[in-house]
Amino acid sequence: MAFEQLKQLQQQQGFDASAAWQAAQDGVALADRSHWGQLRLAGGDRLSFLHNQSTNDLKALTPGQGCETVFVTATARTIDLATAYVLEDSLRLLVSPSRREPLLKLLDRYIFFGDAVSLGDDQAATACFSLIGPRSHSLITQLTGQDFSREPEHSHRSLALAPIPGPTSEPTSESTSAPIPVQLANGSGLGLSGYTLFCPADRALELWVLLGERGAIALAPETWEQLRIRQGRPAPDQELTEDYNPLEAGLWQTISFDKGCYIGQETIARLNTYNGVKTRLWGIQLSAPAAPGSAITLAGTKIGQLTSLSETPEGLRGLGYIRTKAGGAGLKVQVGEAEALVLPLDYVSHPSDGKLDESVEDGQANQGSLTSE
Repeated sequence: MAFEQLKQLQQQQGFDASAAWQAAQDGVALADRSHWGQLRLAGGDRLSFLHNQSTNDLKALTPGQGCETVFVTATARTIDLATAYVLEDSLRLLVSPSRREPLLKLLDRYIFFGDAVSLGDDQAATACFSLIGPRSHSLITQLTGQDFSREPEHSHRSLALAPIPGPTSEPTSESTSAPIPVQLANGSGLGLSGYTLFCPADRALELWVLLGERGAIALAPETWEQLRIRQGRPAPDQELTEDYNPLEAGLWQTISFDKGCYIGQETIARLNTYNGVKTRLWGIQLSAPAAPGSAITLAGTKIGQLTSLSETPEGLRGLGYIRTKAGGAGLKVQVGEAEALVLPLDYVSHPSDGKLDESVEDGQANQGSLTSE
C-alpha cells in the first residue's frame, strides 16, 4: 500500500525530464530506487560469506562502511554490480532490479550447514531513494545540521529526519509527526555527487515529500537511464553479461587482488597478471540511432559492439565495448550507419588512458592486428 501511494503521487506530480537532467548536473535530483533488490545478510559469518562470493574485500569493512562489489561466475563473467553496507548486526546489499531473485537463489545455494549466515529479502519493507547532484550536500545539511560531504563513498549512518508539518506530509491516517528513521549513505549510485537513503516502506511517501519540499527535482526512470549511460554505470543484460568480465567493464575499483580465494578469482587474477583485458567499456556519441548489439567498426573492421543507447539532452549517447588494441577516447568509429566518437566515462576506470595502439594511426586500422588475438 505504501509504495502504491508513492507511485500515485509521482504520477499526479509528473516528471520534468529536462529539469531533472539539469538538476543532476548542477542542482539536486531525486530518484526512486525502491524497485532495486535489497538483500539482508545476518549472522556472525555474514562478512566472510559475502567476501567469498564476490570480488571486493568485505572482511576489511566495519559497521558504517560500505563498498561496491561484483558477483561473477566461476569463469569471471559478470552477474551483477552490487553495493554492500555493513551495519552493526547485519549487512544490506543493494542489487540491480533484475538480479534480486537470481542472487537470492545463488547466495542461498552457498550457505552450508554450520555457516552462521541468514539471508533475507528487504525490498517490500524498505524504500530506497537517491539524491543526485552537487546541491544534495546542502540539502542534507539543512535536514540534519551536519556536513557529510567529505565522508568516504558508501559510508553510512542512521538518522532521524523531522517531516514537514502539513497535509502533504501526512498522506495516511497512520502518519504522525514522528521523525522518519533513515539510513543515509554517501554516493548516488551514478558516480555523481549525492546520497542514497533507505527508510521503512510505510514512511516512504513522507520522505519523498520532505525531499521534494527541500528542492529535490523528481527524476523519472528514463532520466536515470540517460544518466547511467552518460556516466558509464554498466547494467545487467546490457554491459554486465556472460560475454564480459568486470575488468573489461572498467570495475577495477570493485576488485581486491590481495584478498585470496573467491568465486572467479583465478580467472580475474590471471587477466590482471598477464594483461589479458582485450576489450574495454567506453562511452559512444552517435550521429544517428543504432540498435544495441550493432557492430562498432573502424576502417571496415569490427572492433567492438554497442551495448546501450539513449537520446539525452546532449544528443545520442551509448555504451560499448571496444577492442583494447584499437584505442579508446577520441577514436572516430562507425556504429551501423552512424558516425560516432569514443568518449571517456566517469563511472568506470581503466589501467591506462586508452591511447591508440601503434597499429592504428589517423583512424586507419591495420586489419591483421585488429582481427587477430
